[in-house]
Amino acid sequence: MASAVPAPVADATGSSTEERVARLERIFQAKQQSEFQTQQRLDTLQQEVLDLRGLNEQQGYQIDQMLQRQRQLYEEIANLSVKSAQAPIVATSQASLTSSSSSSSSTLGEIASYEHAVNLVLKQRKYEEAIPAFSGFIKQYPESTYAANANYWLGQLLYNKSDFEPAKQAFETVVNRFKDSNKRADSLVKLGMIAEKVGKVPSAKVYYQQVIKEYANSAAARLAQQQLFVL
Repeated sequence: MASAVPAPVADATGSSTEERVARLERIFQAKQQSEFQTQQRLDTLQQEVLDLRGLNEQQGYQIDQMLQRQRQLYEEIANLSVKSAQAPIVATSQASLTSSSSSSSSTLGEIASYEHAVNLVLKQRKYEEAIPAFSGFIKQYPESTYAANANYWLGQLLYNKSDFEPAKQAFETVVNRFKDSNKRADSLVKLGMIAEKVGKVPSAKVYYQQVIKEYANSAAARLAQQQLFVL
């Protein structure tokens, strides 16, 4: 007499044990996949937040720098106007002395030359014309009290045009020749950015680290720290 084949074990719903196990496995796998995708989205969002935070800090720094430059340029224009008005008086009072008259004339020419270059940037927005104006001023008055600022602005104008090599030379002049200039920290940051642009990441890191070391807690140091973070 043939033995009967045992029927598959079934639950109250009519499903066999194998079907229930398979269904549970599918549920578990779907849950794992969902958790993995959720973690991926969280990681992506976290990175986006970090990127946006860095961008926000960089933009905030750039806005602060722009406002500071505008204030400084306005102050320079005001000072230049005062000096321009005073120079003819000095020249007149010393007209009998040839050397003094010559010195006053030279001073007036220096002020007028720098004021012209500044006005091209601030008032007229003629950035292309400002480049040769600042270059000419630097060549004619390399020891001027405005020489550091003139080199910085020349570097900035060239950097905006992606003329990185001459921009680098201008910023290096500020860093190496004008160590007490308030543009030196910003020039170091710009040198780091130029190094990044041309693919010299190790050099960029050196510039940023120098800013952090020499100008700790400054806006330039904060930007340098942010730039190092994304390298």
